[in-house]
Amino acid sequence: MSIRSVRRCGTSLLSAGALVLGLASVAGAQSSSYDPNPGALTISGATDFTSAYMFRGIRQEEESLIMWPYFDLGIALASTDSGIKTVGLNFGTWNSLHKGPSGSDGPSGKFWYESDFYATFSLGFGGGFSFGTTYTSYTSPNNSFSTVKEIALKFAEDDSALLNKFAMKPYALFAFELDTDKGQPHGQADGGSEAGTYIELGIAPGYTWKTGSIAVPLKVGLSGSNYYEYNVGTAANPIYQDDTFGYFSIAGVGTVPLGPTTKFGAWNVHGGIEYQKYGGTLKLINEGLGVDHDYKVIYSGGIGFSY
Repeated sequence: MSIRSVRRCGTSLLSAGALVLGLASVAGAQSSSYDPNPGALTISGATDFTSAYMFRGIRQEEESLIMWPYFDLGIALASTDSGIKTVGLNFGTWNSLHKGPSGSDGPSGKFWYESDFYATFSLGFGGGFSFGTTYTSYTSPNNSFSTVKEIALKFAEDDSALLNKFAMKPYALFAFELDTDKGQPHGQADGGSEAGTYIELGIAPGYTWKTGSIAVPLKVGLSGSNYYEYNVGTAANPIYQDDTFGYFSIAGVGTVPLGPTTKFGAWNVHGGIEYQKYGGTLKLINEGLGVDHDYKVIYSGGIGFSY
């Protein structure tokens, strides 16, 4: 199984944590009554650098330069005091640029490994509960993998109002691969034979003070069905094994504001470390991609903004 047949999708835990947790909390940490953008449109983004790219535990790249620029546009459609309190839309792009074997040093000779485009519709309810549905198309400009299309449902609770600084912020994510080629390694994240269903359960506790914030996200990635497929048979007679347990992850993400909020928005620097532990089938998948152990420590850092 080659890196060109096993593809990935989505933002990593550290970059997502830095953007979603970090930018939101830093906006509060930078605190001032000054709001340069009181309208219904919000933009945010970042450029991150990481020591390894492991999407949902599946190795993509761990050599040389790996850079993740991404950008998000949020639209606040409605806000009320009862029932559905908020309605929003988000559009964005997430990209992975590689200098290693999957990028400019590899067969393609091209730096741009991945470009993802997504749209999210979200609803906010009382008690900090929210629901969002996201459609994502994961593409590879240097043709390292076939396009994957996915619909994801996320249920979350922000329990900060109840638990204050001890808030756990639990969530559950269910992702379904769409428009795949049955029996062929096209359109599946694991390069398997069937469209997969991915389940992620996690918490994201954190703490914010005047000069920054810290978050300690924990999550477990599971195969609802056919998400971590590995052929334990032969090419002529494939027999796919698919364990439910994919991986466990724990991380620490720190974010520090770059001065107060100005007319150019709120800027920050962030960095973190993540530990991933892999299950049996995922370990076999990664062994085929050159990873000789069942765990990975990943370092990440970058600069982000919100306006």
